Amino acid sequence: MPEKTVASETEGKAGISAAGTAVKDSIIGSLKGLNEIEAEIVSVVRNTVADALRAADTVATTGVTVTRDVVQGALQAAEEVGTGLTVSMKSVAKGVVMGVGDVGGNIVTTAQQVAKGVVSGAGDIGADVAVAASRAVHGVIEAAQEIGGDVGGAATAAAAGAIEAAGMIGKTAIRAVQDILAGVVTGVKDVVSTALPTTQHEQTNEPSEAQPHLILPKSKD
Repeated sequence: MPEKTVASETEGKAGISAAGTAVKDSIIGSLKGLNEIEAEIVSVVRNTVADALRAADTVATTGVTVTRDVVQGALQAAEEVGTGLTVSMKSVAKGVVMGVGDVGGNIVTTAQQVAKGVVSGAGDIGADVAVAASRAVHGVIEAAQEIGGDVGGAATAAAAGAIEAAGMIGKTAIRAVQDILAGVVTGVKDVVSTALPTTQHEQTNEPSEAQPHLILPKSKD
């Protein structure tokens, strides 16, 4: 059996090193591309929402409709493409909150609405509602941080909206959303404890009368 030479060992190490470098470069390129896609979605959503609200008579009333329509459009796009839900939902949530903030709207109320819409829509198309909830809440937090808004209030409101929507889907969904958000939003346990009674309404799909008050608990920034 021929013995390995120093040259052959060096070539082998170089090959491994080259493979590692190639993978690293590929991943970096993909992540850069992903960041560019996310930034583009945020920009498009933010501008679209802001423009729509500026043209409206009432920001408060129109904001609910615009938020709902934008989320539905993003979910339909993700469903048609067959991928990218987790990417788009974070960016959409971030863009909506920033767009509302640009025209002086209530970002805390918007945060709840957008997270609720994301989770509800994800459930409708059979996507992972827990992942959708996490991405939406992360998007809301980033938006609030960047525009100097009430980060704690927006985050807690988003968690409440996600939990409320999950409660309409079922016990499994609400537990999954609870578990994934526990590590995201400080004080989310208080929101969860308030939201859990909504599971009693699953069979009738009727929301709890207490649900609108879920945004009240405030987390520490």
